[in-house]
Amino acid sequence: MSNVELAVQFLFQLGVILVVCQAVGRLARFAGQPQVVAEMIAGVLLGPSLLGLVWPDVAARLFPAESMKTLFPVSQLGLAAYMFVVGLEFRVDIVRQRLHSAVAVSVAGMVAPFLLGAGLGWWFHGHTALFPPRTSLMEACVFLGASMCITAFPMLARIIHFKKLAGTTMGTVALGAGAIDDAAAWCLLAVVLASFDGDFRQAATNIAGGIGYVVVALLILRPLLARWGRTVEKAGTLSDSGFVGCLALMVFGAWFTDAVGLHAVFGAFVMGVAMPRGLVSRSLIERIQPLTVALLLPLFFTFSGLNTQIGLLDSAYLWLMAGLVLVASVLGKGVACWLAARATGVSNRDALGIGTLMNARGLMELIIINIGLQRGVITPALFATLVIMAVVTTLMASPIFEVLVGGERRSSEREPDWDEPLAPGTSTVAKCLNDRQ
Repeated sequence: MSNVELAVQFLFQLGVILVVCQAVGRLARFAGQPQVVAEMIAGVLLGPSLLGLVWPDVAARLFPAESMKTLFPVSQLGLAAYMFVVGLEFRVDIVRQRLHSAVAVSVAGMVAPFLLGAGLGWWFHGHTALFPPRTSLMEACVFLGASMCITAFPMLARIIHFKKLAGTTMGTVALGAGAIDDAAAWCLLAVVLASFDGDFRQAATNIAGGIGYVVVALLILRPLLARWGRTVEKAGTLSDSGFVGCLALMVFGAWFTDAVGLHAVFGAFVMGVAMPRGLVSRSLIERIQPLTVALLLPLFFTFSGLNTQIGLLDSAYLWLMAGLVLVASVLGKGVACWLAARATGVSNRDALGIGTLMNARGLMELIIINIGLQRGVITPALFATLVIMAVVTTLMASPIFEVLVGGERRSSEREPDWDEPLAPGTSTVAKCLNDRQ
């Protein structure tokens, strides 16, 4: 396929993806689900699990293997840009407000599901073909444990704003714990990939590179950018050259963490956190967010769906294994986070909400298992199992939250007015991240 043919194919694919995502999104809204959940489902529907099963010829013509070489890098760009936006709206004081509760919930939400996942990894490795022969027992246990303990931080931010929980104890603790959980899960993934390559020194290099990047970005670059941000505030507008400069920093950050063996999303998110707040962050979000979430991010969900073959779960035994993964992930994460929140003085209502919100795995789960599949750590059948877990746990979050907690917030926990300046110590989720509900 020539470059011109690839371009023509890509444009047609993009049009189909956008139409299907919007169609599924309309149905999802009736169920109270945000658009991003619909895109997860749409990706699976466009893949071999439905389109490839019902109309294999159409699927083969729409998504030929060679076109994936174009779809993949563009999807990664969309993912990095989205995480940059999430970093732009992330407030460090979110963690400071209830640090002890956030840390306790994070630790409990990692340890319990990790142990359950490691146990299932041990069983799968010895009694099923869900892991390739090359994957060692340790790699199987750590990878599945990491997959089970991760929380979809971007999805969590969306749901918290969708439920109008920004600035409440529930939202504050959940966001802080989710950020810590995801950072730990990436470190675990680095260990698995380094072990898979047969060089534990690589894991140390990956983690050290990630820590070094965070230190440079937040302790050196952030103060310099804050000084520049004050000049932007005086000028009253972010210039085009300033906007491009910020995009360049995002791209270089994503490139570096990808190059050291972590993932581009990590570098993009940290660079977003390092950006000056105020006019700079608002201008960046206003310019980047609409195109990213509407045009580029759906490509990632579709790419994940094209790798998902639910038909590979072709026996009652494999579906039983999928059920075990789902139950272990839900109970391990939800119950552990609920208990940890209660133990640190959080009310039962808020603790139930935190446990429910932390169970949403969505985007981050798809990222980590895509890496596992691409590197050959897991089989397509286990990939399909984990996709099911990611979709179901994300779909469950909103309705279970309504049942356990209810849609009404306490009157004392008023959400800040978006048009008012934020008081010190007040946390919010950026308003613009709610546009696709």
